[in-house]
Amino acid sequence: MKNKTYDILKEAALTVLPAIAAFMVTLGNIWGIPYATEISATIMALDTFLGAVLHVSNKNYNKNLLKESR
Repeated sequence: MKNKTYDILKEAALTVLPAIAAFMVTLGNIWGIPYATEISATIMALDTFLGAVLHVSNKNYNKNLLKESR
């Protein structure tokens, strides 16, 4: 994965997706939007999966850097 791709996905996982989920559940409660909780939970599930994938990617990247520096 390229650094720019990683940075964009990391920003989405850390900031954008949680903000959208919170916004959705808040508006859902205020306006009675159907399935707001389910939509928010789906966004957070996606965010959790993305975070796990990025964690593995980062771990592999750092492992390769360590091997190359030896």
